[in-house]
Amino acid sequence: MPSTTIELIVSAYVRLKNRRALDDMRELRHRLLKDLQAASGFDSRRAREQVQKDLRVIEQGLEQLRLPQVTARERVALNSVNRRA
Repeated sequence: MPSTTIELIVSAYVRLKNRRALDDMRELRHRLLKDLQAASGFDSRRAREQVQKDLRVIEQGLEQLRLPQVTARERVALNSVNRRA
């Protein structure tokens, strides 16, 4: 169950099958991470860690979109086949 804001957003995009929005979010986070790594004059460690966490959540969402979507009917059929084996 999603709990953080980024998890809620990613979950919504996955339900909507909006790969482009997730790709855009990932690209933005990569640019932000690059800028934070180049920044000087302040400790950006916590911000970098948060961006990396966001990236992991976004990647998980993209992975869900890559997996074949199994319908409820197909899931029931697969379960019955697995029980017989």
